[in-house]
This record gives sequence, C-alpha cells and structure tokens, in this order.
Amino acid sequence: MSASNILLIYADKQTPRLEYIVSTLFQGEASITNQLEEFKGYSGARINYSSNTIEGISCHIYPHGLLQENNITEQEINIIQWKGYPAFFETAGSIPFDLFSAAFYLITRYEEWLPHQKDELGRYQPEQSLAYQNGFLQFPLVNYWLTQLTTALNIRMPYHFSFKPSYDIDIAYSYLHHNSIRNTLGYFKHLIQLKFNRVVERLQVLVGVQKDPYDIYDWLHLLHDSLQLKPLYFFLISAKRDALHKNVSPESAAMQALMIAHAKKYTVGLHPSVTQKNTLLKEKKIFEQIIQQPIKHSRQHYIYLSFPDTYETLANTGIEADYSMGYSQINGFRASYTKRFNWFNLATNQSTSLVIYPFCYMDATAIFNEKKTLGEAAQVLAEMYSFYKQYGGDFIPIFHNNFLTQQPEFIEWRNMYADFLLKHCTK
Repeated sequence: MSASNILLIYADKQTPRLEYIVSTLFQGEASITNQLEEFKGYSGARINYSSNTIEGISCHIYPHGLLQENNITEQEINIIQWKGYPAFFETAGSIPFDLFSAAFYLITRYEEWLPHQKDELGRYQPEQSLAYQNGFLQFPLVNYWLTQLTTALNIRMPYHFSFKPSYDIDIAYSYLHHNSIRNTLGYFKHLIQLKFNRVVERLQVLVGVQKDPYDIYDWLHLLHDSLQLKPLYFFLISAKRDALHKNVSPESAAMQALMIAHAKKYTVGLHPSVTQKNTLLKEKKIFEQIIQQPIKHSRQHYIYLSFPDTYETLANTGIEADYSMGYSQINGFRASYTKRFNWFNLATNQSTSLVIYPFCYMDATAIFNEKKTLGEAAQVLAEMYSFYKQYGGDFIPIFHNNFLTQQPEFIEWRNMYADFLLKHCTK
C-alpha cells in the first residue's frame, strides 16, 4: 500500500500502549502522529484520537485514559451497545466509546492481572470475565469493532486465514510402553469396576493382537496428507507421573521414536507440566535432545496460564510462540480476537517478541466440561471456524489423540472430526 493508503491517527500523546494496540489491530497499515499540521494535510484515511475536536475529521475517538496510564488498576466498566453489540469505556467522540482502550483491555487480558478467583489448579475462571458476563465470550468482539471502524473509514485491511489442526499428546498410548505396575493396577481397577471390555482390550493390546487404542497417528497422517494440512503437535514431556501428568516417560524408546517421527514431518511444541516454572527449561532441553531441534512453540498443559509468570517464563526460556490463549473450562474467545498478536507485558508496560496464537475450541472442553452433545459440539466447531473465515486469523482448534479413538465412547467424536475436515478442507 502507498503512504496515502496508510491510516493516520492523530494523538496528542503517544504511549507504548497506544502504539501496541494500533500495531496489533491494523497490522502495520496505520501510523500515529502528534503533529497536528501533518495530520490536517494528510490525504488518506484519518482518526482523531485526542480530547480535542479537529475540524473536517469525521472519525473522532475520544481517549478514555487507559492507554495513557502505565500502571495496572481496577477499571470502571459500564456496558453500552454499539451497532448491536456490547462496548465499554464510553466517551464523547463520534464513536461513542474508546475502541482502542477497550480492545487493549481485552487483548492484553487486563482483568486477569487484577485480583481474581482461581480454580483448583490455580487458573483464572472464565465466569469472572467481562466476555462471559456480558454474553460475548463466543464472539470475537474486537474483530467486529475493527470491521465496523474500517468500513466507516472505507479502508481495507490485509486478510489472512489458515486452518491448522493441533493435538495435545497428553497420553501417547493407553497400554503400551507404560510400566508394568501401571498396567497391573489398571487391569485390576477395570476388573473391580466390571469394565470387562477394557480388561479384554488391555490384554489384547499387550499380547499384540490389537493395536493400542490411542495409537491413531497413522490415521491422522492420512487425513493430513490427503487434505494437505500442516498440523501442530504438543507433547507432554513430564518425567513425573501423577494425576495431572500421565504420559509415557520421555525415556521410553517408543515415546522418543514417536516424537522424532512427528518432528520430522510437522511442527512440534512443548506441552509444559502444570508446575512449569521449575520444570520448563528441563523439559525443553529433554525434548530438544530427543528430536535434535530447537523447541520454539508451546501450549500449556490444562491451559495453565497465569499473568505474567507463564509468559515471562516462556520468553526467558527461548519459546517464541504460545498457543494457550483460550479457556479449558469453556470454549470461546479469551482475548475476544481471532488473530495472532505479540504479548504485551503490563508489568513493564512494553510489548514483547512472544507471539500469541489464540484458540477458541477444544474437544475435551466440549465433551467433559460443557457436556455438549455430538451435534452441539459440531455446531460450535463450525461456528468458530466461520468466525475465523470471516475475520481472518489462524484457526487452531485443539484435539487429543485419546479422544479420537475407535473406542465406543469416542468413535462418533472421531467421525465428527473427520467429517469436519472433509467438509472444510477439501479443495
């Protein structure tokens, strides 16, 4: 685009927060000036982001004040309606709220930096969020605001859409390659519970008559190859086994072979233990030694995301991109935005180089937390996909190998997923 096609924003005070949100929303297609005469003489699209009215400028966003601050304080939120959807930080401009401040509040997850209730794992509870309480958790509100703004200004934004299925390998195999004590205890547990089909399944797998039910990797390879998809795989490397960490040991030759094979074919990332602060670097080094590649991608196990500790730890350990911006408890848009963005560290009041890829759908959430029927879950997945197609971004839903099996309780979910891929990815 030529210089005259770049959106010019006038602000009497340029701040790191304003520069960040403008860069994030307009993806390099906007610039900021504090030179009034330059702004008045500009021939392209313009926004007056100041407390003063400028004659001849129809688009005026009156600053709320959040972007001029450099600390973290409780904000007064009063919801209004703008073009049929919620908005907040009401001001007196031609647009009746500070769109930039509101977008900054949502994308930086400002409310999660404030005191809040945590669940049993120490995670933020989505029911506390502004999005949940005001009915827009399942809608990318920031994208909607931005589309309304750019339409009014008669400017076109760059459009990018991609679909990248992703998989968390929490338990690579159900029976194979685990230690004998686990298999023995599991055998008697199912026997006591009268789950005779599982008793038979375990024995048949262990004697080599039947394939391990969680070993669906060849089936996934076939889907990906036939549809020319480039998936992401995140491996849990935890050497410690407990109620939250049940994967095959990274010392297992089979587990190592699985990771090496996937690293040669796809993008792989680390799925850090929930107690990541003390173990992340160790797990990252183990993974890198196994696959002989640097690990640059991560997604948090159980979506354990705490500000600023999680992202600071990742950045300090050499992770360049994280895929944890979503909720495990409820499917939806945690940052109310579909596109990738750099993490803004509110503690330092600076943008960072860590790239955040939001997600809005996870199979385990639909199955176990929301308890959706198969039809309901399929509808939500399709709706989320359509939002990404409409607004752009990298659609990266989360699936698990152990919920895509041919076992009776999951075979229909497996078929639903395959049907979704065939419908949306067939060229």
